[in-house]
Amino acid sequence: MPYPQEMRERVAAYLRQLHRKGVKSVYMPPEDGAPVVVAPVTIETEQETQMPEAATFKDDLDALQNRVSGCIACPLHESRTQTVFGVGNTKAKVMFIGEAPGRDEDLKGEPFIGRAGQLLNKILAAIELERKDVYITNILKCRPPQNRDPQESEVRECENYLKRQIELIKPKCICALGRIAAQWLLQTNAALGTLRNGEYYYEGIRILPTYHPAALLRNPNFKKPAWEDFKKLKALLDEE
Repeated sequence: MPYPQEMRERVAAYLRQLHRKGVKSVYMPPEDGAPVVVAPVTIETEQETQMPEAATFKDDLDALQNRVSGCIACPLHESRTQTVFGVGNTKAKVMFIGEAPGRDEDLKGEPFIGRAGQLLNKILAAIELERKDVYITNILKCRPPQNRDPQESEVRECENYLKRQIELIKPKCICALGRIAAQWLLQTNAALGTLRNGEYYYEGIRILPTYHPAALLRNPNFKKPAWEDFKKLKALLDEE
């Protein structure tokens, strides 16, 4: 009997997670006194039950968001309230990418709605933009415990979702909010202060690294250089 697509995807994701952890077999519970069955862990399943890797997704954003909502590829799914996919104009010229949801975002399912998000809204208004004009998301779609930095293994599991978001939205430029987002997009370990001064591209899309709004709340000295970055962003968007 064929299983629902969502169930097949969850099972396939869980099998891949076990396989990456080095689990080679699982014990199946016996039925009616039958002997215990040891089943190999494999992702070489029948064609109809295979889940395509995120890099090959042909979904639109709604379908992709549905996939993300059921993702169990890394341990963060165990502690999340819900996934935080993205919000805004799906045809936006600019896409803002942060690192991961925080507590408020985890509870509501929307990125940048806490104090940092409120500050971002004010900065956008200063360059004559609103949230409905832009698209906002994060590298990770689940909140890390205690808002710690994303781990490399978590980013690796989640990054293909973000890549597909970028492919579908096709922004003119991407504003990387914070060190982690900038370093991932540019595949570098360089300091954010250094990255702010260069001209970079990701898949032909202009990248503008700047400070995360949360950093501006912690250190007001970052506000002036961040404002210079946003003025640069406005000038870039006004070129058309």
